[in-house]
Amino acid sequence: MDYDLTDIPDGYDRGRDHGPEVLELWMKVVASCAGEQRINTILDLGCGTGRFSESLAAHFDAEVVGIDPSQKMLDQARTKLRDRRVRYQLGRGEAIPLANDSVDLIFMSMTFHHFEDPTLVARECRRVLRDGSAAVMRTGTRERIPSIPYVEFFAASLPILEDYLPTVTFVREVFESAGFNVSCDIVIQKIASDWTAYAEKVAAGADSVLVQLSPSDFQAGMDALRDHAARVPDMAVIEPIDVFVFRS
Repeated sequence: MDYDLTDIPDGYDRGRDHGPEVLELWMKVVASCAGEQRINTILDLGCGTGRFSESLAAHFDAEVVGIDPSQKMLDQARTKLRDRRVRYQLGRGEAIPLANDSVDLIFMSMTFHHFEDPTLVARECRRVLRDGSAAVMRTGTRERIPSIPYVEFFAASLPILEDYLPTVTFVREVFESAGFNVSCDIVIQKIASDWTAYAEKVAAGADSVLVQLSPSDFQAGMDALRDHAARVPDMAVIEPIDVFVFRS
């Protein structure tokens, strides 16, 4: 999907920012995956609006290069930029605009299903990553579709998700073919304090699957979601995320 042809960047942070606790959770996950070596330079590949970029810089005391193919997403990221260790650059995973062996850690968040050529992206990651370093990717997979909180309310999203998301096996095979050793796990994150707050996140129009629904299907889903929220007002909303670690 070309985000520059959509309004997704305008509402992306409203729909996807889950607060400081979730950011801290992911910094701990990435740190545990990265190992003990010193991290000086991080590539935030598919950085979008920079949701994780400054936290990565602060947590690792490292330079962060955020690369994304969407000018609109990068424009949003730059409006929030406060840390001089972070810079943003237009680019694609299939042709990363960095030198060989130039980064100590690659972070990718919800990007795999947007890659036009995942095998080429994996090779590019291997090229720019220094030996002994790791790439960490958080992503949705086909196996996790039943646990996506909005699926039961937006029935029309199911065939899109099944076509959109990769299987765990496919992700593993793509990066193994580029010479990586691959491991994977699941992390549970709290994405809203209750279902009413979650409904407002969904309404922001930040999900690349839901924006493909017809207006009538989307409205019907929102009505069902808000009805559910009214019946379970105090229940937090959680979501499982697949985490892959690719070691060079």
